[in-house]
Amino acid sequence: MTAPEAVSVLERAADLALKSKAQDVISLDLQGISSATDFFLLATGTSDVHVKAIADQILDELREDGVRPNHVEGLQGGQWVLLDYIDLVIHVFHYTKRQLYQLEELWGDAKRREF
Repeated sequence: MTAPEAVSVLERAADLALKSKAQDVISLDLQGISSATDFFLLATGTSDVHVKAIADQILDELREDGVRPNHVEGLQGGQWVLLDYIDLVIHVFHYTKRQLYQLEELWGDAKRREF
């Protein structure tokens, strides 16, 4: 996926997260900072069930759009779900896990966008 395609998928995923009542939805532009991926999308759920529902909504709707993840982790646990689309990695956190790992601080030099 090209960078413009990744941005388009990122924006769609952010809209889907907000539709599922996710909180604190932000993206981090890691282009030129990380060789692992170009973008992170971070979203927070209020419970394990909410985290799973947000992730499921994103997975299902993006699949309908023809966009499939390369890898999915944490869907069963509900504390931190990672959806890896290679150029875009989506992190859906339970509030406590987001506070613990503080990816926004770890990647503090990345360009940030709030949704």
